[in-house]
Amino acid sequence: MFGYYFDLALRSLKRNPALTALMVVAIGFGVAASMITYSVFRAVSGNPIPDKSAQLFTPQIDSWGPQQSFNGDNEPPQALDYTDAMALMRAHAAKRQTLIYPVQLSLLPGGDRSLPIKANGYAVYGDFFPMFEVPFRYGSGWNATQDEGRAALVVLSEEFNRKLFGGANSVGHEITLGGHPYRIVGVTRRWNPVPRFYSLFGGSGFEEPADFYLPFTRALDLQIPTNGNNSCRGNISMNGWDSWLRSNCVWVTPWVELDSAADVARYRNFLEGYSADQQHAGRFNWAPNVRLRDVMRWMAYMHVVPPESRISLMVSLGFFLICLVNTVGLLLAKFMRRAGEIGIRRALGASRREIYMQFLIEAGTVGLAGGLLGLLLTAAGVSGVGLLFRPEIARLAHVDLSLVALTLAVAIAATVIAAFYPTWRAAHVHPAWHLRSN
Repeated sequence: MFGYYFDLALRSLKRNPALTALMVVAIGFGVAASMITYSVFRAVSGNPIPDKSAQLFTPQIDSWGPQQSFNGDNEPPQALDYTDAMALMRAHAAKRQTLIYPVQLSLLPGGDRSLPIKANGYAVYGDFFPMFEVPFRYGSGWNATQDEGRAALVVLSEEFNRKLFGGANSVGHEITLGGHPYRIVGVTRRWNPVPRFYSLFGGSGFEEPADFYLPFTRALDLQIPTNGNNSCRGNISMNGWDSWLRSNCVWVTPWVELDSAADVARYRNFLEGYSADQQHAGRFNWAPNVRLRDVMRWMAYMHVVPPESRISLMVSLGFFLICLVNTVGLLLAKFMRRAGEIGIRRALGASRREIYMQFLIEAGTVGLAGGLLGLLLTAAGVSGVGLLFRPEIARLAHVDLSLVALTLAVAIAATVIAAFYPTWRAAHVHPAWHLRSN
């Protein structure tokens, strides 16, 4: 019967093309507005590492005191100072652990006669790569022994390797970064989790992929300053690198991998014990104040999702709702105009269930047409989201198979739901009244 009712729907829609076009346009524009903003919201609010987001945690230790909290909410600083960061690494209380800070170095791509270019990367520990499931095209990362030995090693991103070596296997080659030689031990595949959860202190989470990764210990040896945030409290005397390291300036982001709830509880107890030890030693004169957040809680705390994406999504959904209300009115007018036809069908034995099927299939056909129009408008709108959002966010929006399926499904489902009241009115037409009046 579906084919029969679908044929009836097409005939009915052709009978009044102007009314049909109004409904299709209303659905098309409404669903397109929603899907364009949803494509952005989906990109900025998704889980960047779904396989391990519940096992990766960033520790926070209050090294400033309650009077110096970031937002006056008694929250610890969003990063660690050098003293606390190195203490966590020496304790090695987690299965895997790393410290991270962004660096920017110059590179001579064509030798001494070429012009230098700026390269952005991160100083990390070797555990960084297995912790965050970094995929490799060539080679691998480095190990704990090389961390301790402050080895002059570097891992390149696939894009940076293509720029320097045309995409060839560059493992074993040397490059000069910031005037110092480094031996390439690995080249990653395309890897840029969005949002970039592991480096949110001083970053938006939506930057271009990093060019390279080098050992944290090597960066310290060469006194490479951070290219990210550096927040200090109180009167800080900066007389050089060593005084900066001894200060309360926070600039290092720590991450640990904890596999179970017991491991999480054990590490939280370790943080509280460490902070209590610092209090007893006279370094802190306040009670222990620590946090241990996993990936999703960390992103929520750091407000990674831009407020404009939430606002635009709510506005577009409101517009879609208005379009559906208009569609309800148009469907009601269309269906009730055929009350005589419905009365005759009911008198000839058609059940209310059959009336429901006929008109809901007709509404679904309108929704399908509106969805197809919405797909075209969505594809055009996604290319122009840069007018509403920052470039690093706008480039994340794209039309893929899942968005295509969702657009069609939302358009059809929303139109069918909107048609329930008009269909109910149509199904409750009294046959006898229309037979007498006609």
